[in-house]
Order: sequence, then structure tokens, then C-alpha cells
Amino acid sequence: MLARRRRDPLQTVKRRSQELKQQVDSLISESQLKGALEASKRQDIYQRCIQLKQAINENKNTLEKLKKSDEPAPVGNYDQKKQEEHNLLDKLTHQLQELAVSISRENTTEVGVVTKREEDDESTDEEEGEDDEDDDEEEEEEESEGEEEETEEEEEQENESQQQAASKEYIAIGDFTAQQVGDLAFKKGEILYIIEKKPDGWWIAENAQGDKGLVPRTYLEPYDKDDQESSEKGSEEDAEIGGETAEGAEEVKQRTDSHWSAVRKAISEQINTIDVLTTMGAIPAGFRPSTLFQLLEEGNQFRASYFVQPELTPSQLAFRDLMWDAKTGTIRSRPSRVSLILTLWSCKMIPFPGMSLQVLSRHVRLCLFDGNKVLSNIHTVRATWQPKKPKTWTFSPQVTGILPCLLDGDCFVRSNSSSPDLGLLFELGISYIRNSTGERGELSCGWVFLKLFDDSGIPIPAKTYELFLNGGTPYEKGVEVDPSVSRRAQGSVFHQMMTMRRQPQLLIKLRSSNRRSRNLLSLLPETLIGNMCCIHLLIFYRQILGDVLLKDRMSMQSTDLISNPLLATFPKLLEQPDVMDALRSSWAEKESTLKRSEKRDREYLKTVFLLVYHDCVLPLLHSTFLPPFRWAEEETEAARWKVIADFLKQNQENEGALQALLSPDGVHEPFDISEQTYDFLGEIRKNAA
Repeated sequence: MLARRRRDPLQTVKRRSQELKQQVDSLISESQLKGALEASKRQDIYQRCIQLKQAINENKNTLEKLKKSDEPAPVGNYDQKKQEEHNLLDKLTHQLQELAVSISRENTTEVGVVTKREEDDESTDEEEGEDDEDDDEEEEEEESEGEEEETEEEEEQENESQQQAASKEYIAIGDFTAQQVGDLAFKKGEILYIIEKKPDGWWIAENAQGDKGLVPRTYLEPYDKDDQESSEKGSEEDAEIGGETAEGAEEVKQRTDSHWSAVRKAISEQINTIDVLTTMGAIPAGFRPSTLFQLLEEGNQFRASYFVQPELTPSQLAFRDLMWDAKTGTIRSRPSRVSLILTLWSCKMIPFPGMSLQVLSRHVRLCLFDGNKVLSNIHTVRATWQPKKPKTWTFSPQVTGILPCLLDGDCFVRSNSSSPDLGLLFELGISYIRNSTGERGELSCGWVFLKLFDDSGIPIPAKTYELFLNGGTPYEKGVEVDPSVSRRAQGSVFHQMMTMRRQPQLLIKLRSSNRRSRNLLSLLPETLIGNMCCIHLLIFYRQILGDVLLKDRMSMQSTDLISNPLLATFPKLLEQPDVMDALRSSWAEKESTLKRSEKRDREYLKTVFLLVYHDCVLPLLHSTFLPPFRWAEEETEAARWKVIADFLKQNQENEGALQALLSPDGVHEPFDISEQTYDFLGEIRKNAA
């Protein structure tokens, strides 16, 4: 007997989609052909809408889990066909939602007033006065008890089962004018009854006249007739909104490590502020507190200063990523699984915050990510912005002199992680200050994850990528940056194309490295992201680190403090980009005076580099005239630049920093032994990957 041929997974999903399409078409035809339907028939159609929508969601979940490698035979244009099926299922969902709303509107004339009275009485007797629709919905809830809530109708049933009738009444905090067919206009102070809370921020509501339609959540606040309980209801709603914004995070919480849990509390504490800003219309519904910024605030484990330190092997007896090459007389090259160069081009269609916020910085933070945890330092590149194009961010602007490394969009990426899901996580962010309160914060304006390997483990090609941004946090799924744009993506193909062009996106280019750049990158730590403009300075640091720890140390078992100011202070420069720029400028000036033969002498170059470092960096780091580095504070940044520029000019005029150091006008911090000593046991990364 011949074995039954295995059915192709994508083909199975397509067959199921066609079956669902036929059922949806049949249901729509049935609702239209019979004209005015009886109440029982309308209720039957409404329940079938719920069941079909649940079946569509199940098929959509199956589709999203499919991979090209699951197919027993090659499939041409696999991603395109998968997207076509996804679009079909979205269309069916939209049709069912429209049908359900129309059925509910017909029910309003008969049971609208009764239903509201029954909802008010539910708190004292949940079984008294319930109509057929309530009974059917409770039966639907009992059948799905214990299952994950996936549809909007099931969310409504859950609210009813928990007797949260009071939270369904909301008061409008502003006037809203209908923007298209299906929207429900209302005035400030009007009480609305919420029928369905949709995750995109547009809820289905009913007013006192029985009219129904879509309303924006940001215009509503929970309504309570008892003034004494209003504050309690407000806190309950805050908790509810927090649950909605972290809808996807609940799923991930059980499978992620401490990275997410470490920032989850900090983000949840900011939800109230973010919700206020959203309600005011200052930010779109998809904006969130920045996840990567919170990780940076937790400590130094995601900072470049941590990842440039040498790493020990699991035995703690040798260095894992710093080894000596006796043949070449320097540190050994270390090829890694990922060693590439990327260029940040621009960000398009990024929503512009309202006038109540003053934007202090626009930037992109990026790191290596496996869908679960951060695997590298978090690197930040600041964007430039023009008022003429408020929704466009650009990088690497044309400037005179040396480009500040904070603005450099050319980045190197290195990683030796073996994760099959390894990729780059980009998070667009703004640092802001609220004009009314002076409160500072950092918001995520969207994020995107780019896998660096396909399902077969082959690196993705080096080319330009146009990446569409997601809203929410990297641990949420299905959240959009600005839901008001995507919900209007219906209509002709041309209209849908125009809508896609209005979606927030990030343009980057992956570049294939040549032999010279590969050799340079191989001298860096196995895991690191940084600016290409600083790579030669990092290599000097690594070579001197190798000399001190591997060549010149009297005993490999010695753990004594090492007298070396460069090793003790260089990692601080990675957190103070303006001082790094001062070093780059001083070294470029010094290098231009060297002879060709001197530039080929590696040992001589390291000696000269040390002299430049001592002349430039050490006096600046410990000068009392240099204000402490603070992110996105324009006055502080300007003051630091002035001190640095004056110091470099003085050095140039006096041919070194000695005169400035001995001048009675110079004031420096009290001497501390940590300025001179390098404690490698206290600095190295002890946990090998």
C-alpha cells in the first residue's frame, strides 16, 4: 500500500482560507437577502461571525508560524504567497467586523435601552433580566474557558464574566469629528457605552441615542457616577491600559530572561505618563517608554565600555577573546560569525510629537538581539532633523572638520553568537521634556528586527533594506506606530500603496567588507557594535591591552594592579563621545605630521598614540572645567564642547598639555589612584558566552 503523500503546510492553510472565505461570503449574502431579520436570526448571524472570526484567527496563527523550511518541496515566491494569504485573512476579518457592527446597530432599536438597564443591575444580580444575546455570549465564554483570548468578541465576554460593567461607560474629554464612514462623532462630556475594545486604539462605542461607531480611545476616560470612587476607577483604568499596551509582553514574559523583567517595572511606572500624553494627542498610540534606554539605565552590562574589556574562559584561567600571536608580535586576529558594516540612511514618516513636548534628541539605538534577549552593547546614533521635513530623520550630515562620532551612521557589527535567530534590533527614540511640568523622558517611536540569517543559516545579502517599523515594545506583537494610518488601508491597490508609503520606516544598507576592513574588524572584541570612525582608536587600545596583559606581565598568575592610565580610562571615552572626538582630532593632527616609514612602524605608532592620549584625554577627563556628561542636555553639551575646543586650541599653541597642566589657572580633580591603575580582574567579563 502506498504511503499517503504529505500535504504542503502552506497549501493546507490556503485551502482552509478558501473554505473560510466561502463561509464569510455565504454569511454576508444570507444577511443581505432576507432584508429585515428576526431578532433570533440576527443573533444567530452574530454568533456565527464570532465563530468564523475565531477560526480565521486560528488559521492566521498557523500561517504566521510557517517557515519556508517546513515545505517538503521548493516553493517559488514563498514570502509573497504567504503575505497574500495574510492579506486575505485580514480582509475576511474586516468584513466580519463590519457585519457584526451592522447587526449590533439593528439590535439597538429593540434592546438598546433594556441592555443598558440590565448592565446597571448586573452588579447586584447577574442572572436577573439578561436577554438572549447575553445568554449566548455567556455560553460562548464557557466553551472557550481556559483558552487564550484571541478575538475582540472574546475580550468583551471576559469583561462581562468579570462583572466590569461600570468600566464600559466612558466620558469624552474632548470633541471628536467623524473622519470617515463608520466613525462616531461626539462632544466633550458625552457618556459613551463601549461595546468592543479593539487593540488598535479604535473602540466600538454607542451613544445615548443608540448610534454606534468607531471612537479613538485617547479621547475617553472611565466614567463613574459616584464621585467618591472616581479616583479608584481611574487607577483601575490605568491598570487596564497598562495590560493592553503590554498585551504581547504577557506572552513573552514566561520565556524571556531578566532583560525584560529588569525594565518591565520601570516601563510600567511610566505607562501613566505615556497614557496622559496619548490622551492629550501629544504622541501616537504606538509610542512607548524606550526599552533599550531602560536597559542602559539598569547598569553597565549593555554599554560599550563593558564589551571592550577582555573576557575570561569558563575556567577563569585564560582570556577568551584576547590571545597573543608570537609570529606577528601582536594580538591574534579573531574572525567571528558576524562581521559586517551597516549604514543608517534615514527614517521616513516618523510621527511628529505635539507642541506640549520639546524634543531634545532624535536617535536610533541598535543592538544584537535573538528575539528574546540583548546579546551586545546598545549603540546609539543621533539623527538630524529639519523643520521643513518634520517626519524625516537623516544621519551622517555634511559638516566641516571631523564628523562627531555621535552622528556617524556608519557602524560595525561583530558577534560570535550561534543563535539561529540572531539579528539586529533597531529602536527609534526621542528624548523629550514636557513643557508644562519640566519632566524628562525617553520614548520609543517604533522598532524593527532584522534577522541576519535565513532559515537555512545563510547570511542575508548585503543590500539596502527598507524596514517598516512596529509600535509598542520589542516584546509586543501586532502594535502599530500610528493605528489611524493603517486602519484606512482598505480600498484600491493604488490607495493601499499610498498608505504603505505613509508607514514609518527605517532605511539601512548592509555593506560587504573588503579585505582591509575584515582585517581591522578581526582585531576587535568578538561582540561589539560601534562607529567606523573610531575603529582605529579601538585597535590601538586592544593592542596596548594585549601588550600589557599578555606580553609584558611578569607572571600570568599575577593579579596585581597595573599602572597604565590609558587602560584605566579609555573605556570611559565610549560613554563620552565628545572626548572621543577630541582624541580623534588630536590623533589625526599628529598622524598628519608623521613620515611614511613611521606610519608603518607599529611599535612607534603605539608610543606616539600614548603621548597624544596623555596630552589630550587625561587632562580633560579630570578637569573641573568640564561639566559631567549628560545625555540630550543642550546647554551641558555646548559647555563641554567649548571647554574641549579651548583646551585643544591651547594644546596646539603650546605644543602639548604640559603648560596647561602646570598653569595656576588650571583646576583639576583631586588625584585618585584609579586614574593610574588598571584592575583587570575587576573589569573583565567573567561569564563566557
